[in-house]
Amino acid sequence: MRNKNLLFVFLMLLSTLILPAFADTVKLGINYPKTGPYSAEGLDQIRAAEMAVEEINNAGGILGNKVSLVVRDSQSKVDITNKNVTDLIDNEKVKMVFGGSASSVAVASAKICQEKGVPFFGTLTYSNATTVEDGHRHTFRECYNAWMGAKVLASYLKQNFAGKKYFYITADYTWGWSTEDSVRKFSGTEDKKKHPGVLTPFPTAEGKDFKIALEKAVAANPDVLVLVEFGKDMTKAVRLANQMGLKKKMKIVVPNLTLSMAEGGGPQNMDGVIGAIPWTWQVPTKYNYPKGIAFVDKFTKRYNRYPDTSGASAYTIVYEYKAAVERAKSFDNDAVIKALEGHTYQLLKDKQTWRAFDHQSIQTVYAVKCKPMSAVLKDEYQLDYFEIIGSMTGDQAAQSKKEWDAARTAAGKPTKLEPLAGE
Repeated sequence: MRNKNLLFVFLMLLSTLILPAFADTVKLGINYPKTGPYSAEGLDQIRAAEMAVEEINNAGGILGNKVSLVVRDSQSKVDITNKNVTDLIDNEKVKMVFGGSASSVAVASAKICQEKGVPFFGTLTYSNATTVEDGHRHTFRECYNAWMGAKVLASYLKQNFAGKKYFYITADYTWGWSTEDSVRKFSGTEDKKKHPGVLTPFPTAEGKDFKIALEKAVAANPDVLVLVEFGKDMTKAVRLANQMGLKKKMKIVVPNLTLSMAEGGGPQNMDGVIGAIPWTWQVPTKYNYPKGIAFVDKFTKRYNRYPDTSGASAYTIVYEYKAAVERAKSFDNDAVIKALEGHTYQLLKDKQTWRAFDHQSIQTVYAVKCKPMSAVLKDEYQLDYFEIIGSMTGDQAAQSKKEWDAARTAAGKPTKLEPLAGE
């Protein structure tokens, strides 16, 4: 009995040496699509966010406080998000909210967070509106936006499809409108009579909606088909396009790609598809970013698949919030916001900056082309989809202050974000 007691005391002492002692717990809220059309992107977000929280807690937490992740399923629906974010702030008392794979959800989250004075970080929200027309002082976007993606994509399209006819199939909500407008602007296809298009419902699109839209594309006989669709909607559309023989007749462009979307589409259907992306698992190795390589290796070993851009963004956000709190030496929301504004950071890729006037993360963006099926199938996880065919620095890709001011003015918004207390 005495030996058992000694062993118990020893193990207890050992545990105090291994596990950090926390002063308190700080809650972070993630509102992500566990279900719905963007659930694959959501799964990547939550996995990477949990990894970041685990690492931070193992290293002593944030200012000595243990980090706890409070999770809500957005379902990519605005009404659900409104309830979730309100609950996270009012009842769970989270210090920060992040997530979102539908820009409509991100915009709704940002509005509530602004009203309640809590920082919001957009994890996967590509509509320009998130940090332009609907931008707020408490909103930060870690991923790129439609404008940036369209700009790097258009540099390739102009070289290879100048003067060609385009047809657009677009999800009917803020991200879809924003992305189509941006691609049209930079590809020189703003004339909708010469380059027509059709809208598909969101988030309720069904197979019949995509079939009707694709039939209109066939009738228009374009050289380039731009599928402004995302998540499971894109995979349905691209599979149907191939079944209808469209890949043989026109080049397919998906302006905003993710690895999970390529996987859902399948290697045969995705072969040769062109798109843009802010990060892919090949970037750290190709350009030698050690922290990015370590993230990819750890994620891959844990989940038997490569991380996606959605996960990379969620992981970065958790670490960037931690770093801002530590610079501010406080969890005070206004102090954290000031610590973020204009700050340059580097984690999974090259240097990025939280631009002060709009809170967009200025970063390198990439144009990619989906590899042939044979190359994808050779990979251990059959996920080696993307060949990087172009890149553009964040300063080249992002809207200028003058362009941002013009967009804000056109929307009836001031050309400066809301003041913090005491400003």
